Amino acid sequence: MSNVFLTGYRATGKTTVAELIAAALGKEAVDADVFLEQRAGKTIAQIFQEEGEQGFRDRETEVVQELAHGEDRVVALGGGAILREENRRALEGRGVTVWLTASPNVIFERMNTDPSTGQRRPALTSAGGLEEIRSLLAVRTPLYQAVADFTVDTDTNTPQQVAEEIVARISRESAGH
Repeated sequence: MSNVFLTGYRATGKTTVAELIAAALGKEAVDADVFLEQRAGKTIAQIFQEEGEQGFRDRETEVVQELAHGEDRVVALGGGAILREENRRALEGRGVTVWLTASPNVIFERMNTDPSTGQRRPALTSAGGLEEIRSLLAVRTPLYQAVADFTVDTDTNTPQQVAEEIVARISRESAGH
């Protein structure tokens, strides 16, 4: 399996876990949001402010398409990357996709303790906070389920435990094929 894609809501550990998996498997770790920001020369929050969500999603689609066609990468996708069908299709057959889950309360707590979240990421609904998380998860959950080869809960496990579980599962599945 050449690529591993991590999907899930913000603050489920995608970036940290991607780095740990990449180190374990000898692959390159790429955070799609950081890749997008570097290419744009501005933060996601600035892109949202200047170009709106549509402009951001267009840029995100270009990044997903490019990263999906690479080899030997562990890609931490943006939380909303699965919203567009062309992004979901781009992942098909390009590697294993793992959905990292966490409860709304845990996500909210993690977002409030991560100073970069507020600076780099915009609120996506007028509600904000826990209500926003629940609302967006209601929309995104079926899409995460649709793209995921399997799911790993990050509520109580450390990033290292999550990464080890994913590496073990990928190793078992590739040995079985």
